[in-house]
Amino acid sequence: MKILGILGSHLDTGVTAMTMNELMSHVQQPNTYEVVYLENYDFKPDIFGKQDPVLDKLEQKMLESDVWVIGAPTYWGNLAGQMKDFFDCMRQRLVRFDHTGGTHPDRFKDKHYLSFTNCYTGEFENFVTGVTDQTFRTIDKVMTAAGVIKIGEFVVPGTYGMKELPAKKKRICEKYGNKLNNVKKRDDSTMKRYIELFVMICVMALITMLIQLGLGLLPKTDFFTVYISFALIFFILLACILHFMTFVKHRRR
Repeated sequence: MKILGILGSHLDTGVTAMTMNELMSHVQQPNTYEVVYLENYDFKPDIFGKQDPVLDKLEQKMLESDVWVIGAPTYWGNLAGQMKDFFDCMRQRLVRFDHTGGTHPDRFKDKHYLSFTNCYTGEFENFVTGVTDQTFRTIDKVMTAAGVIKIGEFVVPGTYGMKELPAKKKRICEKYGNKLNNVKKRDDSTMKRYIELFVMICVMALITMLIQLGLGLLPKTDFFTVYISFALIFFILLACILHFMTFVKHRRR
C-alpha cells in the first residue's frame, strides 16, 4: 500500500511539516510513503483544451496511492491558501461533472484520507469556539465529492512559538500512523449503517409500543399508523443528530 502525504504549508520546517514527518515515521514496510510539498509545485488551473503538466504529475501521484494524508494549517479560521488553491486547481480532475454541472465521484472513488491541521489558538479555546472546524469542513467537502473515504482527523493547537511537537500529539501521530498501516480497501458503508439504524429503531419502537399497548397506555385503534409515524419521525430526528455530530461537529482537541 502506498501513502501520499500532501503538505499545504508555507514552510517545510514548520509545525505542519513536523506533524507530517512524525506521522510518516510510523509507516511500516511493506507500505511505502511519499510527501508532496505543494510549495515546490508551480501548478496552474487547467484551461480549455490544455491541461497543466504540473497537475498531471500530482494527479498521477494521487492515482498511484491508496491513502492520502492531507495536512495544512488553519489561517483566519479556514484552510490555508496553498491547500485551498490546490483543491481549486484540481477541481476538474477530482470529480466528474454531469450535464447540469453536478459533481460525481470518479477515478479517486473509494481511496482513503486522513486530515490534520494546526492553529495558534489554544486547545480549550479551539474546543469551545471551533476555530479549526471550517478547515475540516472544506477538506471533507472536497473529499466527499471525490468519493474518498475518511479515516480520521486531528488538530495540533497552540502552535505559536512551538519548536517541537508535544508528547501528547506525538502519541496521536503514532496512533494514526499505525492506523495507516492497516487501512483496508472498502466501500463507503454510510447508507448501510443508516438502513441498519432504521431497522433497529423500527424493532425497538414496535416492542416498546406493544408493551405500552398491553399496559393500556396506547389506544388500540390506529395502532400501526401511530407506530409507523413514530418510527419515521424518531429515525429522521436521530439521523439528523448523528449526521451533525459525525460530519459537522469535528474533533477539536
